[in-house]
Amino acid sequence: MSVLVDTSIWIEYFRTGNNIEKLDFLIDENLIVINDLILAELVPSLRVGNHRKIIKLLNNISKLDLSINWSQIIEFQFQCLKNGLNGIGIPDLIIAQNAKQNHCDIYTLDRHFKLMKDILKLKLTD
Repeated sequence: MSVLVDTSIWIEYFRTGNNIEKLDFLIDENLIVINDLILAELVPSLRVGNHRKIIKLLNNISKLDLSINWSQIIEFQFQCLKNGLNGIGIPDLIIAQNAKQNHCDIYTLDRHFKLMKDILKLKLTD
């Protein structure tokens, strides 16, 4: 089992140290993966803060290839809207698709994923 660690977890981890035990466990067990979208959300701010060591560590995490199936993204968005779930951003849908394609759980604090869980049959790590 691999766990795609979402941007929201990393931000909370770096900012406050919350969720440190859970994330440390996943890291120690070599279960975490990342993708370029999540890196694109994290790295610019880390560069501004001159956090080179953290950037290097993030870039050393096993990376999932992003193979975006736009028809599926459209279908995901349709299913969300049909179920009354408005305001889901395309980046969150891409992360959901990437996790599903790679049979990964998603570790996140973003409530959108919790709302999409049943609609898109996502596996979330608590």
